[in-house]
Amino acid sequence: MAFPFRFVSIVVMASLQIASSAAAHARNSISAGDTSIPPPRQKQAVIAVLALNEGTETTDFLVPYAVLRRANVATVEAVAPKPGRVNLMPALAVNLPNDVASFDRRYPNGADYVIVPAMHSDNDPVIIDWIRSQAAKGAVIVAICSGALVVGNAGLLDHRRFAGHWYDKATLVARHPGAVHVPNRRYVADHGIVSTTGVSASVPISVAIIEAIAGRAQARSIADSIGAGNWETAHDATPFRLEARSLRTLVVNTLTFWRHETIAIPVKDGIDDIQLALAADAWSRTYRSTAVAVASRSVQMRSGLTLEPASPAANGSPYWVRLEADTLPARQLRSTLIDIAQRYGDATRKLVELTMEYDERGGF
Repeated sequence: MAFPFRFVSIVVMASLQIASSAAAHARNSISAGDTSIPPPRQKQAVIAVLALNEGTETTDFLVPYAVLRRANVATVEAVAPKPGRVNLMPALAVNLPNDVASFDRRYPNGADYVIVPAMHSDNDPVIIDWIRSQAAKGAVIVAICSGALVVGNAGLLDHRRFAGHWYDKATLVARHPGAVHVPNRRYVADHGIVSTTGVSASVPISVAIIEAIAGRAQARSIADSIGAGNWETAHDATPFRLEARSLRTLVVNTLTFWRHETIAIPVKDGIDDIQLALAADAWSRTYRSTAVAVASRSVQMRSGLTLEPASPAANGSPYWVRLEADTLPARQLRSTLIDIAQRYGDATRKLVELTMEYDERGGF
């Protein structure tokens, strides 16, 4: 799911959504195995991680960029319709020097892979046209989480199998003729279009792309270095559905506004993008807190991306959360969920897991 405020709409429509999702799942899901992620077309693989300036999902964007840069098996570029600030949602902001036009000038043959995160708008015309143009040049389009809504609006899910966030599957089936949902798969590849389940799938899909480019040994090395032991496709979708308990937690946390707070995460040059993204994203999905990165100036993260933090003076009296340097980055999510349960209770932890489609039993 792209952003927490989208999830609020299910409170009103919960009963109808449960019924329609169940019916669509029965009619339009298959259990066939998925095909492999295609290898790159070019000798030196080129990967574009796409963002919408007005709003792009935090983990969907930061994690693939950071993991793929760390692997050093491809040229990895972060691009947006305009150079400059990109607001990440539900938390953080970065500054990108390159736009899609400059990418096209530097790489006239296009990318080998285009990563499409969930975005604040799933029908931005510049984004849609650029995805189509890259697909026409032969790029593998990788939709992470609700990025499938964006890729679908580019016409690239019609008559294809897809994964997608659990909340989006009925919408995607209804919008796209011949589209078929594949259950219990973290990612699905079908004729050059790859789609994943929720936000947490950004870790395994990134490692899977490394495997497609450089082989399993290199993928294993990177997975071990970030604490992502498993990047296989198997995914138990059973826990991810609307239930009264989750709705109650969402409503109570939203309405008790006097308990809302800011989570301040101090950052400095070299901060790990993966670790920061997973922590800030999770803390900002509790419906009781919003995370901000705090520093007195712009910060260059480990990947090279420029983070635009908030000023310490602008955040009053927040609850401070410091990221431990010895935590393997992908394991930060599990650590943050433990902290959330301790501060807000287990029901809130489960709500965060639901929106991020994360199951500790499957891990990464």
